[in-house]
Amino acid sequence: MGLKSWWRSRGEKEQEQQYVAPPAPTDKDVLAALNRVNAMLREGNAPPVVTSRVVRIARSIAQTLPRLDELGLGSQEGYSVVATATDYLPEAVGGYLRLPRDWADTRPIDGRKTALMVLIEQLELLGVTMDKILDAANRSDAQALIAHGKFLDAKFGHSADGGQDLNLGAPT
Repeated sequence: MGLKSWWRSRGEKEQEQQYVAPPAPTDKDVLAALNRVNAMLREGNAPPVVTSRVVRIARSIAQTLPRLDELGLGSQEGYSVVATATDYLPEAVGGYLRLPRDWADTRPIDGRKTALMVLIEQLELLGVTMDKILDAANRSDAQALIAHGKFLDAKFGHSADGGQDLNLGAPT
């Protein structure tokens, strides 16, 4: 093997060893992750206080998914939505459900807080954060609606406010 062919084969090996990042999770992947968390709750016999908070988070995520583009491609908020569904939420719920129920709900693990209390705090934080992100995703359309209303008001006025009267009279 000559020097040129050795050099060429070395470059080919380096190209083969390059890391290829996995594709970004799709909406289906995110919803499937939420369904897995739901199944974990059913199988683990989670208390209603946990289930209700997880449902709130899942609802916010599901409502935000179609609007992720509004947040901007690759935004921190978009990442947070996907990571919450695929990582943060399953990890928090799974950690709690792996503990014996009676022990998790009665024994302090963090100062005076039980595992249940710690989980509820985590779920509250995730819920508030997902609600804020949903609001941000909807805000641009809400602002566009307000701006359009102002445009229409300037263009046509309100008859109740003394603006133009759009009464066209009786039909003929």
